Amino acid sequence: MKALQGVDGHVEWVTTTSPTCDVGQVRIRVAAAGLNRADLLQKAGLYPPPPGASEYLGLECSGVIVEVGPGASWQVGDRVCALLSGGGMAEEVVVDARHVLPVPEGLSLHEAAAIPEVYATAWLNLFQLGALKPGEKVLLHAGASGVGSAAIQLCKAFGSPCWVSVGSADRLAYCQGLGATGGVVRGEDLESLSDFAPFDVILDPVGANYAALNLKVLARDGRWVIIGLMGGRKAELDLAQLLAKRVQVTGSTLRNRDDQFKADLLSDLGQQVWPLFTEGRLKPQLVGRYPIKDAEAAFAELAGNQVSGKLVLVIDESLV
Repeated sequence: MKALQGVDGHVEWVTTTSPTCDVGQVRIRVAAAGLNRADLLQKAGLYPPPPGASEYLGLECSGVIVEVGPGASWQVGDRVCALLSGGGMAEEVVVDARHVLPVPEGLSLHEAAAIPEVYATAWLNLFQLGALKPGEKVLLHAGASGVGSAAIQLCKAFGSPCWVSVGSADRLAYCQGLGATGGVVRGEDLESLSDFAPFDVILDPVGANYAALNLKVLARDGRWVIIGLMGGRKAELDLAQLLAKRVQVTGSTLRNRDDQFKADLLSDLGQQVWPLFTEGRLKPQLVGRYPIKDAEAAFAELAGNQVSGKLVLVIDESLV
């Protein structure tokens, strides 16, 4: 089979050995794979896969099951999408059957490739770790990103108003169209987030650059969940303010969680979130599709930080 590998800052579509489908696993013929910022980091040599994970790129994919290992409950021919630790940008992938969900009714395989990673990330960090409750106020940094787009829709669906920080007025309008109550454009009026404060939960992929502001705008008993470090890794904080507000700070990653954790997360997603796609209350924000031969261009577009929503690589054009 062929798979996409990051090599010295660029990508190569290389030939490799097909993995074995073992007990409790399924083999998926991949239709499409979603692009995520983690793929950019891995391509640049800055984010190696966890021990035991595939060395190839891709944390989510969609496709058709072509082989079922002993003990797995899926059937050959099932249309599915999967959360992965790596290897999704390939002609086929073998994955723990518990990390697979059906393609929601009404969605194409291309659309389905754009949902596992971002909805799993948003659900885990807002609702499980962040303990978000209906009516609580949320601040989403990088609100127009793939995770931000998913988080806005989930906040709306579960009754929590949210505000965003974004890079342009157009991206702010995009977020408001998805259901954000309001927000600010960074570099122009970031401090005016104080006008909408206090926030009960902040979902933060930025890190150091926004740390002092986050602490300022958090409510008492607020939850600050850090999922990325796009703005740096070191910050100076007024711990007296953190103490007085009883703020909970959580660092969170998903890729290196163990198999059982991911199985439980996907089970919860299947029960709580997946039905909302069928009802039309959630929609994949798929804004671009690239054939695998144009993978370098897809990575370049994502790296440009102008994408609102998700990009996918189409691996098998015969599967839609």
